[in-house]
Amino acid sequence: MNRELLMLVEAISREKNVERDVVFGAVELALAQATKKLYPGEVDIRVSIDRDSGNYETFRRWLVVPDDAGLQNPDAEELLMDARDRIPDIEVGEHIEEGVESVPIGRIGAMAAKQVILQKIRDAEREMLLNDFMSRGEKIFTGTVKRMDKGDIIVESGRVEGRLRRSEMIPKENLRSGDRVRAMIMEVDLTLRGAPIILSRSAPEFMIELFRNEVPEIEQGLLEIKSCARDAGSRAKIAVLSHDKRVDPIGTCVGVRGTRVNAVTNELAGERVDIVLWSEDPAQFVIGALAPANVSSIVVDEEKHAMDVVVDEENLAIAIGRGGQNVRLASDLTGWKINIMDAAESAQKQANETDTARRLFMEKLDVDEEIADILIAEGFASLEEVAYVPLQEMLEIESFDEDTVTELRSRAKDALLTMEIAREESVEGVSQNLRDLEGLTPELIAKLAEGGVNSRDDLADLAIDELTELTGQSPEDAKALIMKAREHWFAGQQE
Repeated sequence: MNRELLMLVEAISREKNVERDVVFGAVELALAQATKKLYPGEVDIRVSIDRDSGNYETFRRWLVVPDDAGLQNPDAEELLMDARDRIPDIEVGEHIEEGVESVPIGRIGAMAAKQVILQKIRDAEREMLLNDFMSRGEKIFTGTVKRMDKGDIIVESGRVEGRLRRSEMIPKENLRSGDRVRAMIMEVDLTLRGAPIILSRSAPEFMIELFRNEVPEIEQGLLEIKSCARDAGSRAKIAVLSHDKRVDPIGTCVGVRGTRVNAVTNELAGERVDIVLWSEDPAQFVIGALAPANVSSIVVDEEKHAMDVVVDEENLAIAIGRGGQNVRLASDLTGWKINIMDAAESAQKQANETDTARRLFMEKLDVDEEIADILIAEGFASLEEVAYVPLQEMLEIESFDEDTVTELRSRAKDALLTMEIAREESVEGVSQNLRDLEGLTPELIAKLAEGGVNSRDDLADLAIDELTELTGQSPEDAKALIMKAREHWFAGQQE
């Protein structure tokens, strides 16, 4: 029988053009499955076939688990302390094996063995095809729509299949069986049956790769696409940079009479593309990203990674775009939060900020309005800046002598210390589960405590407008924080 087994393995290996080890593995799996049926419970069985003689041994196995984990499956697990009674140096994650009687290969049934073997062979063939395809290094998958699978589209290229999920399709695009389609290869998931290559037509990476195919200068290293933002099927923005002064990045991507950008647009169901010149200067980059709107002025807040962009009335609607699309894409492209406002709104905001800073300086530094206004005019907006900016910078202020500067810095440091002590006292009653909540800073915790929010459940009970009023956050940030606080409710873990 053992010699016949070797001959069978050899024959199948040649016929299906797969490695002998794959066929041996299939037979071992079939024998293990047959042996499991002889035992009650979910036992773990391993079969080992000698590749030269055809002899095989069968082992029952127990996985060693930590003592504090408990046994999830007593039929196939053993606690570490019990395992060490048998094997003193065994560690968690290793197996204890015990030889058991082997099932004769004839008893596993020809059909069962054949099914397992053929499935193993199909898996091996599929993996070989997939490895061959991926070895080409292609980033775009080109194939034909084969069928629909629970809303997803299965795309076939040769004998390899990719899966285009509904969420990764271009909205309103109607793909039918037999249609030719191109998509970006996002990942390969071998656990998926049938179509392990995950595709996307809506990802920004797909547009970048399409431009790479259409614009040889990108492949040559003369041009670089720095970032891309898309509303798939509607509008997109790409930021380009030239590494050669002789090459115009925007004109090169557009092509003669728009041929290059039109090729990309046609592939993406008419998606309109704005090509923006990338800049190291964030403000200049944002101004370009907001095109075709003209920007009047811009204020950069490095700490909040945000910009206040002022446009006139004529450009306000253009800058925002339909449904906020233009500013949203510009924000995604640049990585900066962009606040669009007209001149009146900007003036009002600056007035409010100036008034807030004036009151802060007058109260905490115990100075008159004139001194506070001088600090504001010199660009100071917080106590931290007064206390810790380089001394020489403050000495350059014409209205202040050295004694005044020293006194202002001392008062600012004392005020900061007093505020920190008060903040710590105010949050003494705040529960640890609220302190540990992801996304909460000490400043936010202090503001919540002032409003009587002392636990995660207190925060979870708030409405969005209540939280924005307490903390001054945007509605989007407030919503995200409340949902984070409610997560333990849905997990059934009341805290």
